[in-house]
Amino acid sequence: MQTYEKLLLENKAWAREKIEDDPEFFKRLSDLQTPEFLWIGCSDSRVPANEITGTQPGEIFVHRNIANMVVHTDTNLLSVLEYAVKHLEVKHIIVCGHYGCGGVKAAMSNNDYNQVLNMWLRNIKDVYRLHFTELDAIKDEEARLNRLTELNVMEQVIHLAKTSIVQRAWKKRQAPDLHGWVYGLKDGLINPVFEMKANTAIDPLYEYHDL
Repeated sequence: MQTYEKLLLENKAWAREKIEDDPEFFKRLSDLQTPEFLWIGCSDSRVPANEITGTQPGEIFVHRNIANMVVHTDTNLLSVLEYAVKHLEVKHIIVCGHYGCGGVKAAMSNNDYNQVLNMWLRNIKDVYRLHFTELDAIKDEEARLNRLTELNVMEQVIHLAKTSIVQRAWKKRQAPDLHGWVYGLKDGLINPVFEMKANTAIDPLYEYHDL
């Protein structure tokens, strides 16, 4: 049996088990999607949003990319953000990184990862530059990596607040709240490291006054 065939068998077993536990499970899912949360997480396969939060399918709208970045030129991310905020009217947006993130670690190095990855990782290097004094004072490499992971999450949350998508929703319905979390691979626990309630003040340079 090929490895991908095992996935198909596991899918059948999972679907059968869900129906046995709750015959209406898939009918409810197909009729309506009303998640309260948008999750912007890392593509790392060890950080599945539903499993680590104990939520069911349909409860979290998920976008994932390398190192959970909010890049203002990323139309994929922005389309997900606009759909979640404008149409689903999520109440919370969570940016969740994880300790031991390979993307963050790669950004701390001077290695050439070829053009596309270099371009993506440069956004994390910018976070390092912004917090250089604090990070460079941390001599232990793992501790420095962990702190950069936290600071990266914080900066991505701030990037969300800079978008007209979020600011328009704040003006219209005083939501969503923004959260920055970091997941621990070693203990399975989520560490909340940053939060911005709706209508939190940001640098006036990034405010839109004609929404």
